[in-house]
Amino acid sequence: MGYWARRLRSFGFAVQGLRVLLTTQPHARIHALATVVVVLAGFYFQVTRLEWVALLLAMAMVWVAEALNTGIELAVDLASPEWHALAGKAKDVAAAGVLLASFAAFLIGMLIFLPKLTNTV
Repeated sequence: MGYWARRLRSFGFAVQGLRVLLTTQPHARIHALATVVVVLAGFYFQVTRLEWVALLLAMAMVWVAEALNTGIELAVDLASPEWHALAGKAKDVAAAGVLLASFAAFLIGMLIFLPKLTNTV
């Protein structure tokens, strides 16, 4: 298999991972809805280029955290199918990463959209 065929194949694996994320993880679907709402609000309020950068980085941070959390949870479940305290802690810490990313993204969204909401009301 050639170089470009391998790259295309690995891209396909990543798309499959995104499909797994969206079809098996309820929180990923909530993130998808939030992403759509933020993008629509960005267009509606005509956010600046710098605000778009902040919003895109915040959304990416949440998506990356959710994907890593899901990967860690799946790997832990494979390695420790029986309940184990350390497995639970590993999953809790991974979930905390998503919580922290989501909270930071929420604050970024509030910093950008709250002034726009108060000016239009």
